[in-house]
Amino acid sequence: MTIKEIQEEIVEEFTSFDEWMDKYAYLIELGNDLEPFDNQYRLDQNLLDGCQSKVWLHAWEEDGKIYYMGDSDAIIVKGIVALMIRALSGQTPDDILNNELSFVDEIGLKEHLSPTRSNGLVAMIKQMRLFALAFKAKQA
Repeated sequence: MTIKEIQEEIVEEFTSFDEWMDKYAYLIELGNDLEPFDNQYRLDQNLLDGCQSKVWLHAWEEDGKIYYMGDSDAIIVKGIVALMIRALSGQTPDDILNNELSFVDEIGLKEHLSPTRSNGLVAMIKQMRLFALAFKAKQA
């Protein structure tokens, strides 16, 4: 599935909810369904700067595609981590670097987060793209 197709699927899921409390509940559910984060990667170097809560993000490359795993100590943020992993994991570095993550605005996520959580989301996207850039450079 392409990043665009995944984003369309996410937007469709979120538009099925009328109330933001239901959307938050869905985010929490997504976070609860996130693959367990291996403790060997729960290191300071995998901790994101700019997040109010603790967010760990790890990436690896396999067959030209980048895969992510992540975790957070905050339940809603963990759901956001799950969304970002869903959108970008298993994609090529070029696809990650060349696709805008429009679903964030389309579902109204940024406007329903506190300023510090919104900054954390931006930091998460930036870090995921930095991983893509690093793996792309390594492939060249």
